[in-house]
Order: sequence, then structure tokens, then C-alpha cells
Amino acid sequence: MKKEHPSIVILAAGDFPKAEKPLRALHEADLRICCDSAAEELVAYGLEPDHIVGDLDSLSPQFRACYADSITHVEEQDDNDLTKTFHYALTFHPSRITILGATGKREDHTLGNISLLLDYAREADCPVEILTDYGYFKAIFDTVTLSCAPGQPVSIFAFDNSLKIESAGLKYPTDQVRFDSLWKATLNEALSETFTLRLSHPCGVLLFFADHF
Repeated sequence: MKKEHPSIVILAAGDFPKAEKPLRALHEADLRICCDSAAEELVAYGLEPDHIVGDLDSLSPQFRACYADSITHVEEQDDNDLTKTFHYALTFHPSRITILGATGKREDHTLGNISLLLDYAREADCPVEILTDYGYFKAIFDTVTLSCAPGQPVSIFAFDNSLKIESAGLKYPTDQVRFDSLWKATLNEALSETFTLRLSHPCGVLLFFADHF
């Protein structure tokens, strides 16, 4: 029986996950939706894609024939395959979207995919995260208190040099940081099980939480 609001994993065509956490997400998802050639990697791993989305330029003819019933062909070139797949995933009214395989292989794809998370989080009516072998990215847009593990590395990426962020619960206060370069608030550390970021005005901010520490 199909869930009305499924949890969805989107598998992009970067590095296939190897760590326990993203692989568990891959196994436990209600729906697995693949970006183009990522579907072949998923099948090689031993799982089946529920849906395959993209311009299909990276899929072999044999694979396209075998999974024809699962394929949605999107030809337009204004968006990359991950964005096409994300928009397709939204049609299922998901409860959560977890993106795997967004990093690796090519650095330009990695940077582009991570930056797109801000757009995705604005569009979706559910939590959206990029999960990697090393941690996860999430987007915030206003003052927030977040759960974490004591000692967990946290990096903050903002794209507005007029933004001020007051922090509580981080090893290195961000109050005096000017966000005019991506490295400015990276490699911080949570002091307890929560920390708070107070934004001077609503703004898209990306956070990375490292899992291995």
C-alpha cells in the first residue's frame, strides 16, 4: 500500500554512498528516485529504483529498455538532473526528502548541488537534507535552535555580507563574523546537545554537521 506522504531518497549521480547512515536511509526509504545514471549504480548495489528521472543521456539502451516503466524523461535543459528529480519527488507530497550522491566525482557538480539545497528547502513543505558519507547539510532561513551532539563539528555557510549571526552554544562565537567569504564560519564545534543561531534578518544559510568526530 502506497503511503500518502512517503519518505523519499533521491540518489544523485555523484559518489555512491558507502557509510552506514546514508546506506540505511537508502534501504529504509518509502521511495527511491534516481537521477539518470545513478539508477544503474543502485541496481549494481542490489536495490531497485522506484523512479528514474532525467534526460537519460547517461543510461545504456539496455537499461532504459529494462526499466522503461520506471522512467520519466525530462528533456528541458534549464535545470540539472537533480533539480528535475527533486521537482518530480515533490509530486508525491513527501514527508521528508533525503538527497544522497550529491557530492563527489566533480567539484563543480558538488558545489552546485549543495547550493541548490537552499532552493529546495524553500520549495518543499517537508524537511530536505543532503546526506553524505561524512555528515549532512541542512538549510535554515531565520533564528533557530538545533539539536546536535556535544563536540559535533558544525560549519556555517552564508551568502549575504550584511547578515549578522549571534550564536549560543558554539565553541567559537559568530557574533563578529562578516559573511563575505564561504570559509568565515566553518569548522566550529557544538558545546552541548543544542545550539542557537540568531539571524539579524531572514536569510538562506547552509549548515554542515559532521558525523565523524
